[in-house]
Order: sequence, then structure tokens, then C-alpha cells
Amino acid sequence: MKIDFTKKILIFCDGACSGNPGPGGFGGIIVYPEGKIQEIGGSHSKTTNNRMELASAIQSLQKIKNRKEDVWVLTDSTYVIRGITQWIWGWQKNGWLNGEKEEVANKDLWMVLNEEVKERKGSKLEWKYVRGHTGVAANERCDEIAVSFSTGKYVDLYSGSLLKYDVPVYDLPDDMSVPEMKSRSEKKAEAFSYLSLVNGELQRHKTWKECEVRVKGRAGAKFKKAMSEADEKVIIKSWGVKEK
Repeated sequence: MKIDFTKKILIFCDGACSGNPGPGGFGGIIVYPEGKIQEIGGSHSKTTNNRMELASAIQSLQKIKNRKEDVWVLTDSTYVIRGITQWIWGWQKNGWLNGEKEEVANKDLWMVLNEEVKERKGSKLEWKYVRGHTGVAANERCDEIAVSFSTGKYVDLYSGSLLKYDVPVYDLPDDMSVPEMKSRSEKKAEAFSYLSLVNGELQRHKTWKECEVRVKGRAGAKFKKAMSEADEKVIIKSWGVKEK
């Protein structure tokens, strides 16, 4: 089905955290139907990856508060999508308590995000899932912004014409549905490897602990879990690393 993007606002969101908790950052790209791009970003000295994912969505929606167009929010966070479209109804009904009768994690941000969504009554808001590090250029750019903010690295946020923007924001995957949630009895898939990039030097690790030791406290360090050899290649390419 062909989508008319001249009548729709696209929001790409991502969050990052160096350690979890640790210094965090978020990035966002807002694509306006009149052909304008606005990048946003921010940081927090001690936070979590999930809080930064939520912050990205909140800050982006606040930027378009007075716009009436339909909106797509594109994120690689199933936590955000499931939370705002499924779990939140039960949380509110139960007084913001989860299934274990404990206060919902990140309740403060969920409440803010919920208000932003409710304010968009005059337009349709849809949540789309884009898997991270699979070549979706706008998602990769959001990740770059978020990581830069989380590590204290300067990033030049673009604001201007779509025609002068070098990220192909309309190159989207055919399938943007949220993957099915695994049951608790289902064994968690083991990582193929953990990748770290420090001062331009790439290393592979067998465990997250080894990877964490290398990147913790290192300015500009990058790290990702790879689930397969193909996943490794995509991540390494997204970092701009050429292996010898």
C-alpha cells in the first residue's frame, strides 16, 4: 500500500545508555509533511535505556503539540510500543501497579507520555516498530544522536529542508509490526557475541561482563549485542568500521 507522506508527520525515536543505569542520551528525528526536518536530542547523567527511549518519544511529541496531522512514531523499543498501546490500560486500572503489585517502573514518564498521546485526539497516532541496526537509515541516525549525548560527544543537530538532509527518511521496512512477545517459559536466545568499539578499535566478547569492563567509563565507547554473524556485520557497518 502506497503511503501519502505529504499528509503525515513521521517521528523516529531512540535512546541509549552507557551502562544501565549510567549516563544516557536520546535522539529523535521529526519529518514534517511540508518537507522540513528537525533533529532533537538530550542527555541525563544517571538514567536507564528505557527512560531514554521514553524521553525521546515524549520530547518529540511535545515538539508537534500544535500540529493536527496524523503521526507515525517509529521506534526500535518494543517496551515503549507495548507499554503505551497495551500495558498502560492495566496499569491505570490497578493504580499504576504491575502484576507483582509493585509501582510500575518509570511511572512518571509513562504518565507524561500518556498525556501527550491523549492530547492528540484530533489526529491518528500510530506506533511502528523498526528493528535496530538493520539498515533503516533514520533509526541509525537517531542511535548516533542518542549515543553521542550519552557519551558527552558533540553532535550537530540538523534543522532544515528535507532536500538538504542526507538521511533517506522514507526508506522504511515493509513489515513494521511489533514482534510477538515470548512467553516466560521460553528460553532467552543467547547472544552470538558482544561488540565494543573504543578509540576506533573493535573487539568481540563472549560475555556482556567482558564487554562492560572494556566500555565502562570510556568516553565515546560503543557497545552492542549481536545475535548472529549477519547481525555482527550490520552493527560493524553502522559504526563505520572497516575490518582488516
